[in-house]
Amino acid sequence: MGAEDRLAELRLELPPASKPVATYVTALRVGGMLYVSGHGPLRSDGTMITGRLGDELDVPAGMAAARQTGLAILATVRSHLGSLDQVARLIKSLGMVNCTPDFGDQPKVINGFSDLMKDVFGDAGIGTRSAVGMGALPGGIAVEIEAIFQIKD
Repeated sequence: MGAEDRLAELRLELPPASKPVATYVTALRVGGMLYVSGHGPLRSDGTMITGRLGDELDVPAGMAAARQTGLAILATVRSHLGSLDQVARLIKSLGMVNCTPDFGDQPKVINGFSDLMKDVFGDAGIGTRSAVGMGALPGGIAVEIEAIFQIKD
């Protein structure tokens, strides 16, 4: 089963593909790779999930924000490639969590993204990953994630 069929089976709705808010592109294809810029937890209604982990957000809320960020990334990937079935695998992701200095569960929060990638791409959705804490993120968003995907030949 391909990624598009899995997405439909999971009844997941992708938000609109995001547009750059500064001087950059949301994704760039270089050879057999697609580099995806940092995305936030964009909802289908165009709003973002905001807040700090360890303050107004708990781990489950952070995981939900990371999952929503994953959906936003998938929307951008589909927009650039035409179909998620063109993805061979997730290579790497960097998850940044807006959190208080004493918050230490960044890896758990970013599992919201990683679990979604596994659900959509199967084992090919498990890549290398970093999860780090940040004192602030643009617009007060809860999570920002960037990713690198290998594209099928």
